Amino acid sequence: MSGRQEDPLSSSIRDVAARAGVSVGTVSNVLNRPDVVSPPTRERVLAAITALGFVRNESARQLRAGSSRTIGLVVLDIANPFFTDVARGVEDAVNAEGLAVILCNSDDQRDKEAAYLDVLSEQRVQGVLITPTAGMNPALEALRARGVPVVLLDRRAAGPDQCSVAVDDLQGGRLAADHLLERGHRRIAFIGGSSGLPQVQERHDGVESAFREALGSTEGLTVLSPETLTVAAGREAGARIVGMPAAQRPTAAVCANDLIALGLLQEMVRHGFRVPDEFAIVGYDDIDFAAAAAVPLSSVRKPRQDLGRRAAELLLDEARNENHLHEQLLFEPMLVVRESSMVRRPKEGVA
Repeated sequence: MSGRQEDPLSSSIRDVAARAGVSVGTVSNVLNRPDVVSPPTRERVLAAITALGFVRNESARQLRAGSSRTIGLVVLDIANPFFTDVARGVEDAVNAEGLAVILCNSDDQRDKEAAYLDVLSEQRVQGVLITPTAGMNPALEALRARGVPVVLLDRRAAGPDQCSVAVDDLQGGRLAADHLLERGHRRIAFIGGSSGLPQVQERHDGVESAFREALGSTEGLTVLSPETLTVAAGREAGARIVGMPAAQRPTAAVCANDLIALGLLQEMVRHGFRVPDEFAIVGYDDIDFAAAAAVPLSSVRKPRQDLGRRAAELLLDEARNENHLHEQLLFEPMLVVRESSMVRRPKEGVA
C-alpha cells in the first residue's frame, strides 16, 4: 500500500510537530522565536516544514497579534499616474520597515471607498493612508475610533488632531495663472472636475486670486467643470472651447491635472489650433507623460513620491510610537515651463 501523499494545504502545525518529534510549542518557537531553540532541533523542525510544504496561517497569527504586517493605501484613481508615483513613495517607505501595502482604488466613489475601509479594518492593517473623496467619509472616523491610524494624503487635515501631507494648491493655481497672465493672456479657462474635491477647488481659487491681483476682476476667467479628471474630460472641454465664438474663446487654459491637459491638447490640435501660438495650456501634477507629450506640457509640479514617502513615515510613527505628535505637512509646488505655454501674446487692448 502506497504512503499517504502530503497535502500542503491541509498540513497543520501539529503535523509538523509530529513529523519532527517535538511539541507544538517548539514548532511555534521555531516560527516566531528561533533563537530560543537549539540548532539541531530547529533544523529538524525546518526539515519537517519543508517536507510537508507547511505554510502558517497568517490570518490567525494576525488575530492573535492584533494587527498585520500591512498598511492600506486608498487612492482616488489608480489610472492617474500621479497616484502611481505616490504609491511608489509609500511602498519604498513601508517596505524598508518590512511591511507591505494593500492598494485600493476608490474611483472617487464614496460607497466604494467605505467598502474598502471596511475590508482594511477586517484585515487589521497597521494604518490607512487615504486621498479621500470630496466629503469626509464617516467610515474614516469609525476607523480612527477603533484605534487605527489614518493619515490624509494629498489633502489637508481639518484640524491638528490628525496627520496629513498635502501641497499648497492655492499657490499652485496662482503660479499657473500668473504665468499665463504674464504671457499676455487675458481670456483663460480653468478646467476642473465637478466632484468638489478640496484640492481642485484650491487650484481654482488660486487662479481667481491671480486674476484679481493682476486685472482687478475675474471677468476674463471661464470655468469648465467636466464630471471627471480624465483625458476624456479634457477632450470634452476642448470641444466646448472650440465651439465658442472667437471673440469670447479663451486663448489659454489652466487644467486641474495633467490628464485633462493631455486630452485638451489632443482636441485643440485635432481642430487645427496651434499650441502654444493660438492656444496655451498649463497642466497640474507634472506626471512623466507631461514632458513626453507631442507638445511638451507646462505643468505645476508636485513632489509625488515624497508625498507618499512622508505620509507613510507619519503613519508608521503614529502606529508604533505612543508619544507620536500629529503633523500637517504642506509642500510647495513649482511651475515647470515647457513648449505648451512658451509663446508670449500681445496684451489685448494694448497691441
